[in-house]
Amino acid sequence: MAKAPPSQTRQIGQVSVLMPAPRPGASALAQCLKDVEQDWRRDGHLAALWQAWPAIAGPQLAPHCRPLRLQGGILWVGVEQPQWLLALRYSRHQLLGALRGAGFPLKDLQLEHRQPPGPAAVTSHINEASWEEHPSRVDRHGMGSCPRCGAPAPAGEMQRWGHCSFCQRQMA
Repeated sequence: MAKAPPSQTRQIGQVSVLMPAPRPGASALAQCLKDVEQDWRRDGHLAALWQAWPAIAGPQLAPHCRPLRLQGGILWVGVEQPQWLLALRYSRHQLLGALRGAGFPLKDLQLEHRQPPGPAAVTSHINEASWEEHPSRVDRHGMGSCPRCGAPAPAGEMQRWGHCSFCQRQMA
C-alpha cells in the first residue's frame, strides 16, 4: 500500500487522515495571461489568432480582412472588398508564412469575400472619398462615346485615359 507524504496527512488521535495536496503559490496575472495565450497557440484556437492578427497582417491589410474560422489546420479569412481579396490572393503565401512564423501551425489558407455587417455602404472614409472621384461614376461625370470603339462609356474614363476602360484593358 502506498503511503502519502507527510505534507498530505494529518493525525487526529490514532487516525491518519489524508489531506489534499498543497496549492501552488499564486502567479502574476500577466504570467497567467501568457500561459493562456500559449495554450491557445498550441491548441490552435482562433482567439489567439484574433489577438495577433493586426501584427501579423500589418496595418494596411488588417482593417480589410479578418480570420473567420480555423478547422483542421485550415484558416478561412473573410475579406470585405473584392480589390482586397485580389491583393490577398497575390500575397497569400506571404501571409501563410507570417502566420506560421508567428507560431500558428497552419496547413492552408482559404480566402472568401465577406460583406461587412450593417448597410452595404462604403465602410471607410478613404474608400468613400476615392469612390466619389472614381472615373466610372456616371452620375458624377456623365456618359459619352468612346472615340476608339464607339461604345457608350462614362465620361470620366475617357477624360482620364482618352478612351473607355475596355479599350484601356486591351492596350495594357
